[in-house]
Amino acid sequence: MCTWPQKRIYYSSEIMEVKVLNIEGKDTGRKVKLDKNIFGIQPNDHAIYLDVKQHLANKRQGTHKSKERAEIAGSTRKIKKQKGTGTARAGSIKNPLFKGGGRVFGPTPRDYSQKINKKVKRLARKSALSIKAKQKSIVVLEDIKWDSPKTKNYLQLLEALGLSDKKSVLVLGNLNKNVYLSSRNLKNSSVVISSELNTYKISDANILVFCEGAFAGLESILNS
Repeated sequence: MCTWPQKRIYYSSEIMEVKVLNIEGKDTGRKVKLDKNIFGIQPNDHAIYLDVKQHLANKRQGTHKSKERAEIAGSTRKIKKQKGTGTARAGSIKNPLFKGGGRVFGPTPRDYSQKINKKVKRLARKSALSIKAKQKSIVVLEDIKWDSPKTKNYLQLLEALGLSDKKSVLVLGNLNKNVYLSSRNLKNSSVVISSELNTYKISDANILVFCEGAFAGLESILNS
């Protein structure tokens, strides 16, 4: 059997630094060092696949239901005699072959949730973050402090960072209600805290925007 050689991508072990920008998109003069154990590993594509598949499966409600033969309301009287009609025998009006009858092997409520090991989920997130780092799709932003929620402010932030037409995820260190409410109505942008950042959100976004305070919590979770 012939096997094709697979192309492997090796990531540099050098320290990766990213400039810290302010809310106006300008350089603050500071830099953040990305942990190579999180942002510089050899990605495991299968771990990413398993984690994304579990995330999408767990979101399914599983409340689909159709009535089967025994659940249809109707008479149990034999609708015609057994023989001599020239057609197939029929014993019930609830026969699935008749209009209004029950459904054969219809969907029933079920649980679609899947389970994967914590180490695999951790590896998947590290792999997805390493891919984003290699693609230079990570932006570091100074911590945001807004007194009130305003979508206009968030739109101005996206425009300053050049992300108005891209799907982005803003990662906060701690919950900031004003920032979250400011982005809630936007289709291509979302806000999460570092502990809620999952592989699906990382892979689905074009750009990841990290606040400075988000790295401490992310490192404590993924390096534990």
